[in-house]
Amino acid sequence: MAKKAVKKRVKRREWTKNDVKELKAHSKARTPVTKISKITKRTVGSLRQKALTLGIGLGHQR
Repeated sequence: MAKKAVKKRVKRREWTKNDVKELKAHSKARTPVTKISKITKRTVGSLRQKALTLGIGLGHQR
């Protein structure tokens, strides 16, 4: 029998003022979300959620 895959526990990180400032800068520069995700070491979903609460757009905007 195959062993069950062990799920890695998610550790949440608070958003610092610098994190928010960086996110806003990327939003203005229209940096792709996947690139921002790799830079900030946060998931695409968390970035989009934070941008939504801040009222800023992320990624490609039409």
